[in-house]
Amino acid sequence: MGHWRTRLMVGLTGLFGLAILTLVGVLIWLLSQVPGKETRSVAVDGLAAPVEILTDSNALAHVYAETMDDAYFALGMLHARHRLWQMEAQRRVAQGRISELLGAAALPLDRRMRVLGLYRSAQASLGALDPEVMGALERYADGVNRYLNKPLEALPLEFQMLRHKPELWHPADSVAWFKTMALRLSTNYGSELLRALLFRRLGDDAIGDLFPIPSDNDPVTLDDQTWSTARLPFRDRDPITEPTRRGCGKAALNPLGEVQPNSPPQPVRASNAWVVDGHLTDTGAPILANDPHLRLRAPILWYLARISTPELSLAGATVPGMPFHLLGHNGDIAWGMTTTGADVQDLFCEPVDPTRPDRYRGPDGWLSFETRVETIRIRNSAPETLTVRHTRHGPVLSDVDTGARQIAGRNHVLALRFTGLDPADTTAAAIYRLNLARNWEQTIEALSAVVAPQQNLLYADVSGNIGFAALARIPQRPTASGLVPVAGADGEHDWAGFVARDELPRALNPVSGWFANANNAIVSSRYPHRFSVEWEAPYRAQRLAALLEEYTRDGRRYSLNDAQAMQADTLSGAAQALLPYLLATRPKDDRARDALGLLRTWDGRMNRNRPEPLIFSLWLRALNQALYADELGSAFPWYRGHRPRTVIHMLTRARSWCDDVSTPTRTEHCDGVLSTSLSQALSEGAELFGEKPALWQWGQAHRATLAHPLISRIPVLSTLLDIGIDSDGGNYTLNRGAGYGGSVDDADPATPLIHAHGAGYRAIYDLSNLDNSRYMIATGQSGNPLSRHYSDLVEPWRDGRYITLSGERKDLQGTATRILRLQPAPTDSDQPTDSDQR
Repeated sequence: MGHWRTRLMVGLTGLFGLAILTLVGVLIWLLSQVPGKETRSVAVDGLAAPVEILTDSNALAHVYAETMDDAYFALGMLHARHRLWQMEAQRRVAQGRISELLGAAALPLDRRMRVLGLYRSAQASLGALDPEVMGALERYADGVNRYLNKPLEALPLEFQMLRHKPELWHPADSVAWFKTMALRLSTNYGSELLRALLFRRLGDDAIGDLFPIPSDNDPVTLDDQTWSTARLPFRDRDPITEPTRRGCGKAALNPLGEVQPNSPPQPVRASNAWVVDGHLTDTGAPILANDPHLRLRAPILWYLARISTPELSLAGATVPGMPFHLLGHNGDIAWGMTTTGADVQDLFCEPVDPTRPDRYRGPDGWLSFETRVETIRIRNSAPETLTVRHTRHGPVLSDVDTGARQIAGRNHVLALRFTGLDPADTTAAAIYRLNLARNWEQTIEALSAVVAPQQNLLYADVSGNIGFAALARIPQRPTASGLVPVAGADGEHDWAGFVARDELPRALNPVSGWFANANNAIVSSRYPHRFSVEWEAPYRAQRLAALLEEYTRDGRRYSLNDAQAMQADTLSGAAQALLPYLLATRPKDDRARDALGLLRTWDGRMNRNRPEPLIFSLWLRALNQALYADELGSAFPWYRGHRPRTVIHMLTRARSWCDDVSTPTRTEHCDGVLSTSLSQALSEGAELFGEKPALWQWGQAHRATLAHPLISRIPVLSTLLDIGIDSDGGNYTLNRGAGYGGSVDDADPATPLIHAHGAGYRAIYDLSNLDNSRYMIATGQSGNPLSRHYSDLVEPWRDGRYITLSGERKDLQGTATRILRLQPAPTDSDQPTDSDQR
């Protein structure tokens, strides 16, 4: 028996060794396929003239073409060469086909995407695009497919691991990106579900405490005088709380059951942008700064590119999968964006006929569901069929969302109305025309085609103008709704079209000399149309305003370096607002006394090498749990977050939340909750970071993981290819370093305050000399984990450094690390020419 075991162990050891050798061999081979220094010429069918692509030492691409059609083709090849897995994953998510690659674990996502039908909507939207836009999308797809048919090196690591060959690229794949981004940035339906669940557990009174009313003193991007120049009427302030008992009949009054574990997390959205008039700058021309905040992954969403043609020059941020510059400048204008946070989604509760479940009630009687059957192929499993139902409002979300199903209850469904699902979406045309715009009037005309996502656009031009506009589709609701699911049968809450374009917010050359937005309210509550009541907390916007006033006060001239310092700013207004309440705490022991001593001298800056941000963040996390976890029960993970305004409200005006309802024989008070939560936070910190809080560092917990969505899940490779870095910032700093649901990741108690969300792209545009503009992305240009350009920008990004995206063609030819020349093919062979060199 022992001899048999010995042979088995020897055999297993040999197999393991062979597997390791095979893996090492594959990695060595793939390393040899990573593009290095090269000069290469490739013959390509369909080009009007030669194209030259010069890649500098930072792997930034400079494309020189004679026509924009050829430039779109070249950009397609570039994106496919450097970010092919990102493109493949993005389109498969939109299609609801990621399970074909990743197996059953991805089924919930695929089911949701099939029900929403984003890709079908993208395909339908192609018919609404004019020939020019379709031509650009098709030329880009041609470039991608040229690379797929005749790649210049082996497919990247992810494709080798999954033994997968990508399908050809289609224009709908590009349009689908706008749809998925609209879904990511339009989060109201999740908020509606959250409010409904909390109401079912706690009732109306608690909703006002959990969602405090925004202050009239909060920053507003466009004041009443600015937008009222359009001669629109003012309106009275709507109450924030609505009749939350409206919804799915009596089900809304039933006690809340256990929330399912796949309930959606609290949504996160953020970005910063500001633009300063040339009268206030040291250059005499506008300066525009922008840093959109999205989930931080590797590779980062953005790909920096510069295109130069006789008809147009563009520089800035592209997204692989899309032929247009989403953010950047074209030599005449520069633009940046932030997410508006507009309410463009409503959930409608539709009664279902209990005797005929294929019918639901409408205003004039029973209606049949529109249905289709979807087949989802699953890696290593049998296919699954899914019946998708639609009502007159939209897809039935409760068929695949457990939270929506709970709210719907028996004999009801929840259907989603969402601007991003409209089948005649011309948003791609809007970005195409924005790239071509030369002035404010052409920019506004371009933006008139935006459907979704709703974004705030900040604008500057070389003539000295600065502007702000938010012109996507906003529902025109006949009644106050949007905070909770509403009844769908009577038609009372049906959308009455969209707000007229000329009534949407826009402004040019303000008296103040600047515009700024950090996802705060863009208009006051007196605006005649309601955009939202759930604006981002005001702390970043307040900091923007304070710094802009400081940097332009008493004749001081605003500079590019000032903008750079603002993007790196780590002062937390939330910390400053909370500290007076926290510092009144009575310490329970010496460790708590020492921690309070550190916080008393802290200025609120979330710097990675300091202990105070970590003490504060752990304490705030524990305090949130102590204040409302007992009342919320199983709904707590849905709502949990930093929520500084809610905490202050509960410590001051709603102190009953300090009592622990799970201890009915005694009453807890806020003083005790503060001291107990501090001790709990310090005990948690001691286990993770050591016994002495003075030796802790924020960066120990606040690490920008920059994880690869696939490789980070694979042992050994995840460690070998880890590019994470300790970082500054927090949820409420301009240099934003946030996590989901308030920086809490309870799945991994060792990383509760991880930095998962922030500025993946930073840009500062100098309208006096746009070639002097500054840029940075969070990872690197390459999506290949084996390339040095996969992570070479991580440390410069963390440290607030920048690079430029400019240079004379002749100079770049002499310093380029790679030169790729695309030559019109003399035949249909489309083969590399004899001058092809590696």
